[in-house]
Amino acid sequence: MEHTFKFTLKITIYLLFCVFMAQGVQAQSTGKFKRVVIDAGHGGKDPGAHGKFANEKDIVLAVALKLGNYIEKYLPEVEVVYTRKKDVFVPLKKRAEIANKADANLFISIHANYISNPRITGTETFALGLHRTQDNLEVAKKENSVIVLEEDYSTTYENFDPNSAESYIIFELYQNIYLNQSVEMADLVQNQFGQRVGRKNRGVKQAGFLVLRETAMPGILVELGFLSNSSEEKYLTSNEGQSLLASGIFRAFRDYKNSFEAKNNMDIPEVASGSKESEIIYRIQVASSKRKLKPGTSVYKKFDDITEYKDGQVYKYAVGEASSFNDISKQVSSVRKVVKDCFVIAFENGQRIPINEARKKTKE
Repeated sequence: MEHTFKFTLKITIYLLFCVFMAQGVQAQSTGKFKRVVIDAGHGGKDPGAHGKFANEKDIVLAVALKLGNYIEKYLPEVEVVYTRKKDVFVPLKKRAEIANKADANLFISIHANYISNPRITGTETFALGLHRTQDNLEVAKKENSVIVLEEDYSTTYENFDPNSAESYIIFELYQNIYLNQSVEMADLVQNQFGQRVGRKNRGVKQAGFLVLRETAMPGILVELGFLSNSSEEKYLTSNEGQSLLASGIFRAFRDYKNSFEAKNNMDIPEVASGSKESEIIYRIQVASSKRKLKPGTSVYKKFDDITEYKDGQVYKYAVGEASSFNDISKQVSSVRKVVKDCFVIAFENGQRIPINEARKKTKE
């Protein structure tokens, strides 16, 4: 009888939670994309997964800081909030509180994986949901087990036992109202990792992560690779590997932000006919090749923010992004220090157009 009462109470509380969160969804669907929270997993007394010579907490912090730097540099209109910027222990509940207090539009939690089979490699990105496989459950258990390092964790997390499969039944109640947005971002990340960074894509998955459950916004948990694989551990600890992974997440984030604002018709004024003005984007071209360049080679080594497009049979590569010619021109001098013959190009709704035509349309 007591068990039934407690279970009914949890459902009632959850339904009230849904009403509150639904208001948050409405808020998420209006206005500009303003704020992102970057969560470097583990830290301090919690080292996370161990490789032969590296700890998860150090790798994910390095990638998180690089990711934040890319956003601040290339998307300065977005505020970046960190759950930690140094090697300190932050409880899962506190991480969610930081995100909720910031009223962020997206939560990105960064981790590295470990498994008993050292041959397994690759990246995977999770959204909150039911674990469909035992492997997904084990990942959730690993990441949730950090709560045992917190004082009075049983009370804080309502008797949740991170190592008990039964505890995860409660996630059946959590039909994540941000699931579609979270999966969209997760899919963008995995596509970047697989197609642009050159990592093995293990796909988008769902599992019961406490840190995602507590955040009132779309959120993902990224597993950068397996420290249990020696070659992958070497890659994850290298500056090049960390930079490429961070730039992959950045490009996914940039695309998610653009999609977020496009869906909400931001910065697209109505014209007299009732149709919407075309979107003009300026970039700086730095390379072209008859063959598709592999991530980690050529200009990918020189720049963090590479955009690839195809012009006929030629692959072309650009950096930077601005909505005005004046703004992109300010970036040219720094790019020219690396590639002397770089030049400004323009796109209208994703299609390359002459600079003069673009400047007329943006009245510059």
